Amino acid sequence: MSAECHPSPLVDKLSWGHMTIGCQSYKDCKVWPGGSRAWDWNETGTKARVQPADIEDILTSKVQILVISRGMNGVLKVPPKTVQFAEARGVEVLVHLTEDAVKKYNQLAIQGARVGGVFHSTC
Repeated sequence: MSAECHPSPLVDKLSWGHMTIGCQSYKDCKVWPGGSRAWDWNETGTKARVQPADIEDILTSKVQILVISRGMNGVLKVPPKTVQFAEARGVEVLVHLTEDAVKKYNQLAIQGARVGGVFHSTC
């Protein structure tokens, strides 16, 4: 079965510093139709700003909507260049505090949307 046939996995639990997707636990994570993985900020040098490089792999999964969390308290910033990077590829971008981001992401996933997300579970 190709990745295009897989639904976006639901975020089952969220608390400060912890998220659960299926049987996987994360502090920060990326999700897309058919999968999820830890979001390691060291990969791209992320320091309190979501960069285009942080979302590039999710965009390759052909998502139509990308939900980006700003952290539980909104400390994580989402610069316009990151939003423009996704929109230039035809992807709608939604940016929310983490609790609202997870709710919106799950709602879209349940509706069958090709949705991806990047979620930060602290600050």
